[in-house]
Amino acid sequence: MNPTILESNITSLPLLGRGKVRDIYAVGEDKMLIVTTDRLSAFDVILPDPIPGKGEVLTAVADFWFGKLAHVIPNQLTGIAPESVVGSEAEKAQVRGRSVVVKRLKPLPIEAVVRGYLIGSGWKDYQASGKVCGIELPAGLKLAQQLPEPLYTPSTKAELGDHDENIDFDATVKLVGKEIAEQVRDVAIKLYKAAAAYARVRGIIIADTKFEFGLDAAGKLHLIDEVLTPDSSRFWPVDQYQVGISPPSFDKQFVRDYLETLADWNKQAPGPKLPAEIIEKTAAKYREALQRLTGETLA
Repeated sequence: MNPTILESNITSLPLLGRGKVRDIYAVGEDKMLIVTTDRLSAFDVILPDPIPGKGEVLTAVADFWFGKLAHVIPNQLTGIAPESVVGSEAEKAQVRGRSVVVKRLKPLPIEAVVRGYLIGSGWKDYQASGKVCGIELPAGLKLAQQLPEPLYTPSTKAELGDHDENIDFDATVKLVGKEIAEQVRDVAIKLYKAAAAYARVRGIIIADTKFEFGLDAAGKLHLIDEVLTPDSSRFWPVDQYQVGISPPSFDKQFVRDYLETLADWNKQAPGPKLPAEIIEKTAAKYREALQRLTGETLA
């Protein structure tokens, strides 16, 4: 396993920005280096403790899915080795195993959320209204039940520290135009169905996930950011799944559940320190997701 990194420091390339987890650098005019750190965010707050190996797991899982789903839609990857675009040996050590060089695309201002099961905010929405994000569902559904068909429930992309907001399909049309909005919806559902079918054979239920998309200079849609990782998805073990209860998960829900027990934290920055036991159990869950989905383990 490579060194744990809370924040990268690549001085040989211009820094474009830092997100909740990723640091982004310019590589010329048409490419970017994305460094996936070991930062963890929960409730849109970056926590002070890194999760060892997390950046490597996210990178390996995303790379796996980009390759597996390349027949559905083009993606951001260039195939350029990250070590080849930075300067010193110290910088090469920072990017090794946790970075990708990607095409510089124009990101769409929406997140394409696909829900296959009734859980989380969708369950709360359904209990209150019989709907999820305004979409009517049959009566009598239970917690964690599989939905009759996957639901496309887009959201806005919030600035760092703000919360994403669910929007309806008509709002996405206003943001990106009818043609792109329909393409994003259809591709997102197709990606989810293909991934969910594969993952189930590997012992993982993908309860829900989010995709992000960007456009190239010709207006062609590409899959960008991360894809089907434990950070962007809710993964459940098939062998422990049961309708009516919230299943254990391979994602950061484990940390969210711990944070919900803290009466003295109001879910605003700064985030609280995590106990060593929570850090190690979270790291183990990420590693198990990688192993189950890809057969790989961290060196």
